[in-house]
Amino acid sequence: MDKVPAVLARAQQTCGGALRRAVQKLPAEIILPVSYHLGWSDAEGNPASSSGGKGIRSALCLLSAEAVGVEAAVAVPAATAVELVHNFSLLHDDVIDDDRQRRHRPTVWSLWGIGQAVIAGDALLSLAHEVLIEAPSPYAFDAARRLARATSAMIAGQAQDMAAEGCHSVSLEACEATEKAKTAELLAAAASLGAVLAGAEASWVETLERYGTELGMAFQATDDILGIWGDSAVTGKPAWSDLRRSKATLPIAAALANGGGAAQELEALLVGGMETEDQLARAAALIEETGGRAHAERVANQSLQNAIDALWSAPLQPGPVKEMIEVANFVLDRDF
Repeated sequence: MDKVPAVLARAQQTCGGALRRAVQKLPAEIILPVSYHLGWSDAEGNPASSSGGKGIRSALCLLSAEAVGVEAAVAVPAATAVELVHNFSLLHDDVIDDDRQRRHRPTVWSLWGIGQAVIAGDALLSLAHEVLIEAPSPYAFDAARRLARATSAMIAGQAQDMAAEGCHSVSLEACEATEKAKTAELLAAAASLGAVLAGAEASWVETLERYGTELGMAFQATDDILGIWGDSAVTGKPAWSDLRRSKATLPIAAALANGGGAAQELEALLVGGMETEDQLARAAALIEETGGRAHAERVANQSLQNAIDALWSAPLQPGPVKEMIEVANFVLDRDF
């Protein structure tokens, strides 16, 4: 795996204070589970230093401002808001997926209950838009509107993903559309909102959005690969986690679309439900045999290249562009 880009740590340092101040605006009853989820405390409220995530989205917000020649500080409200939206989605995803572990710790719902996790997520979503609307920029409303649209798309994508769970006739096109909505839309916002707050030219914002969209497709294709073949000791999720939940992910959709005897055997396993480790291992092997993993890897690599190519279509600052390329390569090569 490539070295973690320095901009991710820089983004956490730059935005950490703003994120903590924002969280302190939440109702007192919600602050502890949110702080725990973000890795700031343990379940009793004692300070902790657990990982609160990779910080890719906040880093992209800062870089998008720097890419159009403006100081990163301008983008801090956008970076904070995008992180809040992202964590809203994670809190809800853990409930939806019945996940009891995230980042090698118990999930919020498994400790405080489903209701508390749902309310905490709702509070983060509301707080995100408050933070962005109050940004000291004449373009704050435009940025908030863009984030709201991206969030709506993400929610629609999650609904499509849930509807497809356990359904083994999802087309490749439908699968890719779902992944664009649930992952790429928010990354497109993250990669452009700093430039929006800076009042950058529309063509530059569109370039950054295009980069973020393609990066989001690479991100989700990589996630889909890790969801089947990732090392549970690194990902913090059970082996073959997506197969256990019968999720309609890109490798599975591609494997079934390729047809043949192996695809028929895979479909039979998916329809019948897999209760043993041997069945899960066989399904993973069949997805590789039918080319499902190779297809997801091609999508990830092509999307990565598309993202990099997009950056050269506008006269952006070379330093931030270099860092955005480093982030893109990290997204593809990560193992967690």
